[in-house]
Amino acid sequence: MKMKKLAPLVLAALGAGSPALADQHGNDYVHSREFRGQVYVMYQTHMSLYTYDRDPVGQSTCYGACAETWIPAVLDDGVKLGRNYSLIRREDGSYQAAFRGKPLYLYSGDRKVGDINGDGIDGVWRLARP
Repeated sequence: MKMKKLAPLVLAALGAGSPALADQHGNDYVHSREFRGQVYVMYQTHMSLYTYDRDPVGQSTCYGACAETWIPAVLDDGVKLGRNYSLIRREDGSYQAAFRGKPLYLYSGDRKVGDINGDGIDGVWRLARP
């Protein structure tokens, strides 16, 4: 299973007051962005992040084949996060970024910046929106 790992983060602010996670040098890792008329949460590579409706707040239920398609956004334990962001512990002991308590994932079917191919899949995968 491929898991994306983010560097240590602190809360910063982008233009228009959009919350973002950034390092001390101002490099953003997870942030809000408007693209194609939609506002949603983006990963450090500027790829879209998603939530899974079947995940209870504070817990991921996406493992195995699910996590190969929906790649967890993993952070180091103890990272300081700002309002609306948290870490949840996965079954393997890693920590996944969460937005408003919902675990965050990348979709393996997104190939380029701005792709939102995972939005609405099976009626349970949604773009993470601020």
